[in-house]
Amino acid sequence: MAIDSNGESEIIAGLDLGTTKVCAIVGEVTDDGLDIIGVGSVPSRGLRRGVVVNIDSTMQAIRGAVEQAQTMAGVEITSVYAGMSGSHVQGLNKEGVAAINTREVTNDDVARVLEQARAIPLASDRQVIHVLPQDYTVDNQPGIREPVGMSGVRLQAQVHLVTAASASVQNIVRCCERSNLQVAEIVLEPLASAEAVLEPDEKEIGVALVDIGGGTSDIIVYVDGAVVHTSVIPIGGLNFTNDVAHRFRTPIAEAERLKIKYGCASPAFVDPDEEIEVPSVGGRAPRSMARQELCGVIEPRVEELFQSVAHALEQGGFMQMLASGVVITGGTTQLERMPEIAEQILGMQVRRASPIGIGGLSDVVKSPAFATAVGLVKYGAGKTRSAPRSRAVEVAVPVARPRSSWASIGQWLKEVF
Repeated sequence: MAIDSNGESEIIAGLDLGTTKVCAIVGEVTDDGLDIIGVGSVPSRGLRRGVVVNIDSTMQAIRGAVEQAQTMAGVEITSVYAGMSGSHVQGLNKEGVAAINTREVTNDDVARVLEQARAIPLASDRQVIHVLPQDYTVDNQPGIREPVGMSGVRLQAQVHLVTAASASVQNIVRCCERSNLQVAEIVLEPLASAEAVLEPDEKEIGVALVDIGGGTSDIIVYVDGAVVHTSVIPIGGLNFTNDVAHRFRTPIAEAERLKIKYGCASPAFVDPDEEIEVPSVGGRAPRSMARQELCGVIEPRVEELFQSVAHALEQGGFMQMLASGVVITGGTTQLERMPEIAEQILGMQVRRASPIGIGGLSDVVKSPAFATAVGLVKYGAGKTRSAPRSRAVEVAVPVARPRSSWASIGQWLKEVF
């Protein structure tokens, strides 16, 4: 079992702040890898398209999810890796150059060249949240993954920068701090999802991950093991739900239930004789209609989503680089036949992915809906085993501490009474 400097097990907590749900997951680093030991998930009403729009509602959701997770894990969470998404997030490729002081590349030289790469002109309301190295060039030798120890006089780094609106970053930090949590780091959500669902070989030969959430769909592209593109599409599962609610004049909650239980990405895969019952609004009697009608409402939105994905990949010139094709994850991808429709539109192989490489409560979180939250925990665990991959909001605090027996008894009494 991995032990921290205090003689306790190393505990990592991830907090996925989504449009439809806030999810907290607690993991324990062991000699065999990472075990999930606590899960909490509550509906989210304080975020819209990945952005905090109501501080109080977001705080309530965070507290609810964290309380569930720490009760299950038997620890008190004090710090989290918090996910971020939204249309305000932007990615761009840049390079930095620095002199090698001692004719041999050191960690300080790498830190300086990455610092130089991130020194780009930004509007006062934006900030860099990630500096993701792609490769390095020492003198005239390109394509170097790990330059430390190599001889030369000039070090150049190619990086992918991720920037975000400062106000959105600070609102997430503020919500966490008011919920008695420190933010260990703000992490781009598709980057976290990639940690959870992608294989190393896929990243090496080229893959695009599409994380379809409630409010937005995030794209991240890997080529030669490095991030080369990130973008956000303002279409998510709520668009599907709203389409169903308006078309059939049914409450949003019922539209969501119908989408999950009977939805399909194309009516061509549905029995034309199958009937479903659709609740009405205003106390009116429910109606019966063909399931194909429901799927006929969902299909155009699915097509719009993947046409937008295809446009983003074509615009960046990545279509010919994706030997592994496209991987889709996120709660909305559980819609029946979505991979097949995606393959038709994108013209390449598509697979639906769930978190991999975890133990403990793996059966509980083995769903595309938990990809980001599990990925945040894996990202945090990876920070302790490798060199820093990005610079962001960081604090030197323990992630969790064991609850005392009295605290556990008090929690049990509170739940019972």
